[in-house]
Amino acid sequence: MFKVLVSDPISDLGIQQLVDAPDVTVEKNTGLSEDELAAIIGDYDALLVRSQTRVTEKIMAAGTRLKVVGRAGVGVDNIDLEAATQRGIIVINAPDGNTITTCEHTFAMMMALARHIPQAYAKTIGGTWDRKSFLGVELRNKTLGVLGMGRIGSEVAKRAKAFGMNILAFDPFLTQERAEKLEVKLATVDDIIRNADFMTVHTPLTPETRHMISRPQFEVMKKGMRIINCARGGVIDEMALVEAIDEGIVAGAAFDVFESEPPQQDHPFLNHPKIIVTPHLGASTIEAQENVAIDVSEEVLHILRDEPFKNAVNMPPVAPSIMSRLQPYFSLGEKLGSFAAQITKNQAIHEIHVDYAGDLSDIDTLPLTRYIVKGVLAHHLGSEVNIVNCMHLAKNREVNVAVSTAPKSKGFTNLLTVTLKTSENEERLVAGTLLNGYGERIVQLNKFPVDIAPEGHQILISHNDKPGIIGQVGTLLGKNDVNIASMQVGRKIIGGEAIMILTVDKGVQKEVLNELTTIPELNSAVEIVLS
Repeated sequence: MFKVLVSDPISDLGIQQLVDAPDVTVEKNTGLSEDELAAIIGDYDALLVRSQTRVTEKIMAAGTRLKVVGRAGVGVDNIDLEAATQRGIIVINAPDGNTITTCEHTFAMMMALARHIPQAYAKTIGGTWDRKSFLGVELRNKTLGVLGMGRIGSEVAKRAKAFGMNILAFDPFLTQERAEKLEVKLATVDDIIRNADFMTVHTPLTPETRHMISRPQFEVMKKGMRIINCARGGVIDEMALVEAIDEGIVAGAAFDVFESEPPQQDHPFLNHPKIIVTPHLGASTIEAQENVAIDVSEEVLHILRDEPFKNAVNMPPVAPSIMSRLQPYFSLGEKLGSFAAQITKNQAIHEIHVDYAGDLSDIDTLPLTRYIVKGVLAHHLGSEVNIVNCMHLAKNREVNVAVSTAPKSKGFTNLLTVTLKTSENEERLVAGTLLNGYGERIVQLNKFPVDIAPEGHQILISHNDKPGIIGQVGTLLGKNDVNIASMQVGRKIIGGEAIMILTVDKGVQKEVLNELTTIPELNSAVEIVLS
């Protein structure tokens, strides 16, 4: 018999399948301190928590029988993942349980925004019968822009079609084929800003998405746009949005999330007549709370019975002999994936191809492949991605992951090559290795041989091989207080296509990158950020 401890309040319906399982005993004991939980956890094979219980290293150490910790929800900040991984304890969550609930809340906010429902309600119960001040708009025949076509964004698009709306969709992994399958029109962020009547955000908060809608976007936005954000605070610049509403660019906004939660009492959203707010209610329904418990209970049952499972958020155990050979390459692999993703801008990725050449070609490289795929996806999906769920997330977005091996590695002991294939039939290639005495190195970018340390802030410049370009680049960056730490150049033939990779001391503003592209014979400038 497996013993499962539930240490936080979780609905009976959510854990019913565990209770009904003939090989499982479930016990509830909530409100325990760390010491109290550590004193009894040694008797259990599984622990189910929500957000109240902090599953610390001390509790993991005491859990000598513990195989799995299940979090009935999405976030796992209250669980020590490193301690769990070191002890071979699998940590799982329930990322899909709130999909429909958040989708429906988005639509509730959209309808409330279109028909001024909160404002009309407040005035009516205040004793004023005012029908003239709240002239709304229909959703039918309006264009909805969806930024982010993951689980929730796709469900929103499906329901918007039923309302007779036209859908413009943006996602860094949305291909034309998948867009047609979802019956949406593939669009860029700029297309949505200029043409949509409503815009809803369903992206994670990453350095790339932070303030992705800000003053420059509002300046070219279709007048009368209505904006909904039930995803993450910070994707839309809050202060710039207030200005855009006051200037008549944006007709109104509905937000369930804030950059800082709870917001300060003087936050302009809280008393603005054209902004609707709710206190992060996206996942707050009876069904969602039950669904996450049902999902995590099902996964716990699979793990206890040694059956396949999918929603783990930490690294599964790997044989020590394999781990010792792979571990030195984990950081390099993730950086290669991230580098490749950052130079594949504005193109939907449909395949990640990894080639292992040299000594790594004769062992199971799946753990290393996971780090590479995580590096690719995390650039767009942020902390949602980890080394376990990355393959599942890639599959959900119809991104194929292919692996090949070769015993020879072009003079290197091992060579990792990451190639991203896009829906435009283009490829971006980054290859790297570990060099004795030098550490991680990128040794090839597309068709150009290079020698780069993958770290910090870098600028990748594509240009035609003409005299004077290097000097102009250095002068422009110096004028903008950007210090160059190192420079690499690569070319195939004199006067042909060439690249320049600069390592700089700090981040580079977009305005500076745009100014670089005004230099004659310089084709593009992309900032690469690697931790």
